[in-house]
Amino acid sequence: MRTKTLKKNRINVVTLGCSKNVYDSEVLMGQLKASGKDVVHEEEGNVVVINTCGFINNAKEESVNTILEYMQKKEDGVVDKVFVTGCLSERYKPDLEKEIPNVDQYFGTTELPGLLKALGADYKHELIGERLTTTPKNYAYLKIAEGCDRPCSFCAIPIMRGKHKSTPIENLVTEAEKLAATGVKELILIAQDLTYYGLDIYKKRNLAELLEHLVKVEGIEWIRLHYAFPTGFPMDVLDIMKREPKICNYLDIPLQHISDSILKSMRRGTTKEKTTKLLKDFRARVPEMTIRTTLIVGYPGETQEDFETLRDWVKEMRFERLGCFTYSHEENTHAYNLEDDVPEDVKIERANEIMEIQSQISWELNQAKIGQEFRVVIDRKEGNYFVGRTEFDSPDVDNEVLIDASKTYLKTGEFATIKVIEAEDFDLYGEVL
Repeated sequence: MRTKTLKKNRINVVTLGCSKNVYDSEVLMGQLKASGKDVVHEEEGNVVVINTCGFINNAKEESVNTILEYMQKKEDGVVDKVFVTGCLSERYKPDLEKEIPNVDQYFGTTELPGLLKALGADYKHELIGERLTTTPKNYAYLKIAEGCDRPCSFCAIPIMRGKHKSTPIENLVTEAEKLAATGVKELILIAQDLTYYGLDIYKKRNLAELLEHLVKVEGIEWIRLHYAFPTGFPMDVLDIMKREPKICNYLDIPLQHISDSILKSMRRGTTKEKTTKLLKDFRARVPEMTIRTTLIVGYPGETQEDFETLRDWVKEMRFERLGCFTYSHEENTHAYNLEDDVPEDVKIERANEIMEIQSQISWELNQAKIGQEFRVVIDRKEGNYFVGRTEFDSPDVDNEVLIDASKTYLKTGEFATIKVIEAEDFDLYGEVL
């Protein structure tokens, strides 16, 4: 029996995966709005666009389950049409068309004009920076490049996103100005690889010059750097970070592993010695910098000795922020030719051990903050607390500052100076000064 459909011709965009996908959904929604379409993000609509992730097994499962969920809604007459886009669709389109044929159409990561046409909209080239942001109003992602030229053995991103392609500085400045005009105060710079920015269009690593332009945008108070590759990192970025208060003393630099044999197999183009020196140089140049990294355990051939090398190095380096993931064996990657020989329970055990060490390091570093003062941006109110972040914390992945809402009223999106009165492993408690 066909049930009553939702409001006609409302397009619901559903986003899965990373911040790059969030950005792509926002661009899609901006284009749809410019064509006069009624578009919402993860609310009810009779036309659904699912922006999928295809990075690792868990993400692929979530994407497939979401598609199946909406196909059931289509069958029940709750929605009329379902379109699928993004990384999973780019990577597995023929398989998906065979396995889930009643999706109206599948689109890859570079097929935005085709997707818009299917939705009855026109692609407008002139819409630089016109996005419908889905993040809290005070911060937004700024994607400065697409794709990746790195040959990392475990990574499927070049398959899904293609070669590295930098966005020109003037376009990014225009986009930043438009975001600032809507009340955005923090730009989170993202790409598959920030380190490579500019090499294709300016014939040099040009991240520092981009930052010189972005700090001049009125209304932007914080600029944060995500996803920098360690090999070839442009050290002039540290000079502007040190000099310019708008650039957060924060760097997200995924290092993946530290055992030389694993780094070589991963095709990371670096060694334990070079990586350690790079981090020590960071600390020497910008002592107040917070470094976030991510690691992979259970990569093919990872011995107990390799793992212990990584574990001891994590203890030694004392990263302020760290995430650890178990290796996912991805077809069409270089590492897929290797035997996925570390048992799943060993992978999980190793990841847990790294995160226990990190939890202790984070607790110790946080204890040292008690009594100190920090500038905090308020992201939201949750229960009895206002929840904010320091410049050393990125949304969703890092520490938060909780402020008792019964004692102080704060506005979301505003900055406040707080004093830390208590600290846990990953959260600080503060009072407003």
